[in-house]
Amino acid sequence: MEREVIVTGVGGQGIQLLAKTLALAATRQGRHAMLSADYGGEMRGGPSKASVVIGDAPLRALPVLPSAWSAIVAHHRFSEGVLERVRPGGPVVANVPLVDPAALRADLAIHPVDAAALAKAAGAPQAVGFVLLGAYVAVTGLVPQESLVAAMEELLPPYRRQHAPANARALAAGASLTTAVAHGS
Repeated sequence: MEREVIVTGVGGQGIQLLAKTLALAATRQGRHAMLSADYGGEMRGGPSKASVVIGDAPLRALPVLPSAWSAIVAHHRFSEGVLERVRPGGPVVANVPLVDPAALRADLAIHPVDAAALAKAAGAPQAVGFVLLGAYVAVTGLVPQESLVAAMEELLPPYRRQHAPANARALAAGASLTTAVAHGS
């Protein structure tokens, strides 16, 4: 089984770190994963997109995805073309109010998450991306939540390690809102 996710948003939302965290968590669980990152030269505010493919067997192609099983949409800006590639019925975690679920395709399984409010309530206002990732993994069941925490802690650079507890709370906050969909969808 292979599952693909496209993550899109703007620079500063943690798009690249959440994609790396998901890919690392999958490999730590004995799965195969590939990651492709695409982002603008700006640190904040520019386009940021990543694709992750997770499989039970070795993957043969780079994650350049003409179609995908799922998506995480952190911001409506720069999301053109992403949702059109999600296959019908695919789970989409949408960051409300920055993304209007009513404006998304009706044939997708939309999971709205107010990531900024949840991150703030968890005492982790900088961790919006991790709230979305926690929700995504709860919806899809691709990797255990505890694997995300371990991967996040491993990926944080030394000068950001103090944020690990807050990021873990953000992952848990996102996971608390959602219910899993059938993994074989």
